[in-house]
Amino acid sequence: MSNNLESNKIFASILLSSLIAMLAGFFADILYKPNTVVERGFTIFVEGGTEQDVIQKEEYVNIKLLVDQASAQEGKNIFKKCVSCHSITKDGDHKIGPNLYDIFYSKKAGQEGFNYSKAFQNLEGIWDEESLFEFLKKPSKFVPGTKMSFIGLKKNSELAAMIAYLKENSVKSKN
Repeated sequence: MSNNLESNKIFASILLSSLIAMLAGFFADILYKPNTVVERGFTIFVEGGTEQDVIQKEEYVNIKLLVDQASAQEGKNIFKKCVSCHSITKDGDHKIGPNLYDIFYSKKAGQEGFNYSKAFQNLEGIWDEESLFEFLKKPSKFVPGTKMSFIGLKKNSELAAMIAYLKENSVKSKN
């Protein structure tokens, strides 16, 4: 019995000292706010270069290769995020968004019977691998002013699978 009591006292003292240390740190942060802003990281200077010469490069992605290697079945699973607003059946009705059957290689904002927003009506060209990749990555960036609330897919593998699924459900891509 006394052994349990001793271990409880030790545990309580460790717990209390930890609590006191945390509170001391908390109050020290409140009382002593540093006035200087410390920039994290470091700058690398290149001979003959200026700050304007610095260009952020995005990693090149071979979209067609990714789509060719992607699983349309996985894309079907990812498409479940879209079914509340879109259908993908031949002769299917439009929902909040257009029916996406046969969208691949179709004119942008070209699904008959759907009332597109002005932002979409201003798009030119067709839906191919590259345009779908950029659109599905971040719709609001690809079509500024879109009413579409979908924020986009982050992973290249998900984007490729979704495009493979859309391509599989398009007659034009099979010709």
